[in-house]
Amino acid sequence: MQNSAVPTLYEWLGGMEPLLRLTARFYERVKDDALLAPVFAHMDASHPQHVAAFLAEVLGGPKSYSAHHGGHAHMVRQHLDRHLTQAHRRQWVSLLLSTADELGLPDDPEFRSALVGYLEWGSRLAVINSQGDAVVDPDAPMPQWGWGEVKGPYAGG
Repeated sequence: MQNSAVPTLYEWLGGMEPLLRLTARFYERVKDDALLAPVFAHMDASHPQHVAAFLAEVLGGPKSYSAHHGGHAHMVRQHLDRHLTQAHRRQWVSLLLSTADELGLPDDPEFRSALVGYLEWGSRLAVINSQGDAVVDPDAPMPQWGWGEVKGPYAGG
C-alpha cells in the first residue's frame, strides 16, 4: 500500500545535506556579487550552516535553529539596522534560486512555487526588519512553510 502522506518541503528537497550545499555555494557566490558582497563582508564562517538550519526548520525539518540559536527572534536580530533595500532583496532571492538550479535542487513547479513563495515572503520581512524602526518580538513564532499556504498581511509590531 502506498503512503499517501505528503512530504514536507524539507523532505522533498532531500533533507539537510542539500541545504548545506545550497547555503555554502550561495555564500561563495555572494563574495563575488557587487551588490551583496558588502552586506555579508563580515559574515562569520558558520553563517551558511546557520542559514541552512533556519531554512530546514522553516521548511518542516528539525527544530535545531530554534534549539541552538534562539528561533525567529534571533534571526530578526541579525537584520536589525542593516538597512537592506529592495535591490538587495531581489538580488539575494535571484542568486539563491540560481544557486539551487546550479546544484540541481528539485525544480518541479510545486516545490519551486513553494520555495519562491517563502523566499519572497521572508526576504520582504528581512527588509522590513532591517530598517531603523524595527523591533524584535521575543515571542515571535518560527515561520513554518509548506506546499501552498498563504500568510496574511504583515501587520507590523
